[in-house]
Parts: sequence; structure tokens; C-alpha cells
Amino acid sequence: MRAEIISIGDELTTGQRLDTNSQWLAERLLEIGVPVAFHTTVGDQLADNVLVFRQACERADVVVATGGLGPTADDLTRQALADLAGVPLVQDDASLAHIKALFASRKREMPPANEVQAQFPTGSRPIHNPNGSAPGIDITIPRALLRPETLLRSETNPRPVRIFALPGVPAEMKEMWSATVAPAIQELLGVRKVIAHHRIKCFGVGESDLEAMLPDLIARNRYPLVGITVSQATITLRVTAEGETAAAARAAMQPTIDTIHQCLGDLIFGYEDDELQHVVVRLLRERKQTLAVSEWATAGLISHWLAECDCPNLFRVGAVHSSAQDWASTAQQVIPRDNYHLLVGPNEAGNVPIVLAFEGHKLHKSVPFIGHPEILKPRAAKQALNLLRLHLLRKA
Repeated sequence: MRAEIISIGDELTTGQRLDTNSQWLAERLLEIGVPVAFHTTVGDQLADNVLVFRQACERADVVVATGGLGPTADDLTRQALADLAGVPLVQDDASLAHIKALFASRKREMPPANEVQAQFPTGSRPIHNPNGSAPGIDITIPRALLRPETLLRSETNPRPVRIFALPGVPAEMKEMWSATVAPAIQELLGVRKVIAHHRIKCFGVGESDLEAMLPDLIARNRYPLVGITVSQATITLRVTAEGETAAAARAAMQPTIDTIHQCLGDLIFGYEDDELQHVVVRLLRERKQTLAVSEWATAGLISHWLAECDCPNLFRVGAVHSSAQDWASTAQQVIPRDNYHLLVGPNEAGNVPIVLAFEGHKLHKSVPFIGHPEILKPRAAKQALNLLRLHLLRKA
């Protein structure tokens, strides 16, 4: 079984509002064992809505939609689903009574336009919305209703498609998901599955070099699946496995995690939401040591990251200048009160010098300052933090 998520509204297709519902729903679907194959965003046009729902039914088993259930003329989800199923809209008296009671509890008279929110495609089921005037819609679409050219597939996949349409208000959508939609999908699954993920954070080589160090692990047809993404020179490996319980899913991915550790060694710096600054702060805290930072080419980025870690007793800012003369002068000094002094110099002929000073010693590193401007400062800052991380690990 796989799912498609549909987000509806001109405010999404025009970029006026960020679609956070899809991200949240994708995470929840995976938690109950349903992988999401497609995300679709569509504006407030009836024909377009019918089209995307039809396409979703042709390629997914479960469709979860948000938006388009309000009382105005551009709220078209209920009509689109009725057109897709080839049935009329009918009023649900219980839903209408709930909407009226909701307005009464707020000491407001219900506008006549809100009556449309109690209309549902014939044969569908209302999804109760305890805190809003937009009930959801639960409808089953037989495969035979799809386009003629998809009927052959329907013969091999006779299961009908289940569509759940929810309001776009995140708080209402989330509550309705937990109370109604998630249990309904789990019932469809029969045996409940858990899909678990484990993120491994790496730094120190390029993406293609790291992939070459993991023979066959990134192949799309292997299990557990290992995905690879890069953000500002940090590489994330995402291991995915499934099981009847979270523990079973974790056990299924553990041999792959062990292999990754064997292949990559100390290129791995952390897990899940870890960034290099978090790891450095933990290591300093464990050793009861302190750090001073002086920056030039990174424009204070390391200091900013460390300050966000809320570690005032471990870290302080040294000099922040821009000239090579200032750098040369400061690099000769070691701040006595701190165990470590990390200095990132100015860009000199396409290279940034980094110095880690400690106990009368210095480690030197030169980082090429080339590439897209948006990545230069983060890459240099991470190279400096990684130099300190590796020293702290090897010293231990």
C-alpha cells in the first residue's frame, strides 16, 4: 500500500503560504507503515481538482487531501470528489446540526453559506471536526471508475482507493487525523507496520567520495533502504526499515548501520538532528574544557552556532577582524584561560587558514575557499569545528 498527499489552494500554488500540512502528514503516514509516493499541490479550479484526484486514484491506494472544505465559492473539494465518483452531493443532517451548534456556542448566527459544509458526495462518510465548521470526507472510489486505459491495472489491483479529505487548518487537520483517519488506515492495513528511520550525519569528504566508500548500500533496490542528501557540506545518510514494532524495525536496520560505521569511521559525527557544533559542545562538556573562537572568513558563523547551543561556560568569542595582518597577529597568541583557541583566518588567494591552538601546540589546516558563495562560509566553519572534533576524539 502506498499513499498520495494532495494540498489544495491558490495560496499554496502561488507561494503565498508554505505547505506544512504535507510534511506533517507524510511523517504520520510513514509512522503507521504507509510510504508516500506522491505529493501534489493544486489550485482552486474544479476541473484541476477532479484531475489530480483521478490521477492519485490511478497510482495510490490511500489519498489524503487538505484544504478546499470551507464555505466559499473557491472551496471545491466536496464537489470535485462528487464529480470523480459520479454522484450528487447530499446533506448530512448530523453535520449540519454540529455546525449550527458550533456557531451558537460562539454566540454567532450561522451564515447560510456554511450550509454547504454539511454536503457530502453520496456514499461518503463525514469525518467529525470537533473544533471547526469543516467536516472531513471519507470516500471509497472503485478502480472501475478510473480511466479506461487504467482498467488493466485495476484487474491486478482490485482494491478500491480510499480518499480522506481534511480541512487545511493545521490544528483541526491534526486532531482529525489522530482521532479518525490514522485508525481507519491502520484497519485497512490489517497488520500494523512501523516504518523507522535513522539519520547518520557525516562530514569530511564529498558526496560522491562518500558513496564510493559504501559499496551497494545506496542502491535503490536494496533493503533496508539508504538515502543520501547533502546540505551545506554535511552529508546525511537516512536508513529506512519496517517491522511490526519500532524495535523490530530498528533491528532490521542495525546490520546496515553497523556496516556504515565500519566503512566511514570518524567521518560520522552524529545522528538525527546533530550538527557539528552540538557534538563539539558535548565533547567539551564531557571533558570540562573551554574554547575561544576568533573568526575572519566565516564572519562569526562558528560563534553564532555555538551561542545557539547555550553553552556560556564553555565558549567565548575572541577577535573578529578582516585583515591578514590582524589574523597573523592573533594566530601567534593563545588565550591562556581557555583550553582551546580556534582561529579561522581571512580568505587568502582562495584558501582559508585554520589554526587550533592548545597547550602550547598548534594544528594547521588550509581549506579551499571555492564554490557557490552561499556554501563558502558554512563549509569553512564546519571544517574548523571538525578539526577540533577530531582532535578531541583522538586525544581521548
